[in-house]
Amino acid sequence: MARLSKETAVTETPPTSVTSPSPPNVGPRSFVDRLLGALQLDATVFSEVEHDDDALPQAAGVVALAALASGIGGVSAGGGGLVAGVVGAVVGWLIGAGIVWLVGVRIMEHSSDYPELLRTIGFASAPQILMVLAFIPMLGWLVRLAVFGWGLAAYVIAVREALDVDTGRAVLVCILAWGVSMALAVLLFGMCAGGAAITA
Repeated sequence: MARLSKETAVTETPPTSVTSPSPPNVGPRSFVDRLLGALQLDATVFSEVEHDDDALPQAAGVVALAALASGIGGVSAGGGGLVAGVVGAVVGWLIGAGIVWLVGVRIMEHSSDYPELLRTIGFASAPQILMVLAFIPMLGWLVRLAVFGWGLAAYVIAVREALDVDTGRAVLVCILAWGVSMALAVLLFGMCAGGAAITA
């Protein structure tokens, strides 16, 4: 009886737990990878730089590269003053991001802050680097047209990711920000013209 029970006894082994391997710890992308991703309108790049406080110098670098490329590409059309172009582009970047912040955050009450917008909008300048090809005869106008549309798309994606809104809302913010920019430009021009008339 003992022998029978020994032969028929079933030994149960505890089930072994199967654990899936943990995903590798992927760090932030390099500057070149981010730049290429921005050129490809990869929304994850804009989202990544939005949350990376250390990406602000990279964003400034993209703005500077875009300004240099635009200056080089415009040489045949009488463009010049690369340093002045870079300074103007950086100032425009700072002011433009501030206007988007004013419209999107302060007025429309979306969630973001000024540094986040600086980082995403800075990388939205990536398509303008292709303006270095604008000097090519017979193709300059086509390059400018392509870069203009490409840049608009990148700008909308940058605003959308920074404000965490849908594309339609991002387009609305961009249009309103453009309107504010035009109003400020007209006001500044009027003040300058009025001052010149008084001193004349």
